Amino acid sequence: MTTIQIDTSEGRIDALLDLPSGPGPWPGVVVIHDAVGYRRDKEAINERVAHAGFVAITPNLYARGGRVRCITRVMRELMTQWGRALDDILAARDHLRAMPECSGRVGIAGFCMGGRFALVMSPKGFGASAPFYGVPLPGNIERTLEGACPIVASFGGRDPLGKGAPDKLREVTAAKKIPTDIKVYPGVGHCFANTLPAQPLLRIAGFGYDRAATDDAWGRVFAFFAEHLTAGPAT
Repeated sequence: MTTIQIDTSEGRIDALLDLPSGPGPWPGVVVIHDAVGYRRDKEAINERVAHAGFVAITPNLYARGGRVRCITRVMRELMTQWGRALDDILAARDHLRAMPECSGRVGIAGFCMGGRFALVMSPKGFGASAPFYGVPLPGNIERTLEGACPIVASFGGRDPLGKGAPDKLREVTAAKKIPTDIKVYPGVGHCFANTLPAQPLLRIAGFGYDRAATDDAWGRVFAFFAEHLTAGPAT
């Protein structure tokens, strides 16, 4: 695990970087953190992605200013699908592409807020997208997914924020002929793949970590990414 600086259109920001072991180059994955930001949980996720054979980078979308102000700004930019946060994600993608350790093929994965970013960014030069409970879906999901890359999505059946989201995503991606793997995990809720504080209280509210669902979801994601990110350098 290394903390690096990456160049963006508005100066440098920090990012977490993990490399697989062994000879490369490897495909890359831009990992987008949830509203909590990148703490120990996101470090573990980066390490999991790298262990599976992908160069993992998590840009800090809260790198400029206080947390409250940053959350407000980033959420606004996610809703409007325009602004600095999206530019930072593209800068992380370009940083991976420029690395000699990266093959040039880059996917994107995200959680909650980051999952919605993974959907919003899926038409923007990525080879595959893995939103984890990226709900609620963008209101203009049909337009958002125009030209999207293949999508592997994971939802919790008890997620109070995700009612109807899997079916809607299946409907839109089928209409647009976007390759997908969309799965709902019964009995688990929002944030099932994140180890956040206060797990007992979170589970009561329909949130909380579940190891079995997490392991299965990542297995699907890595198989999907291996299929769609190993076809040679991206253009």
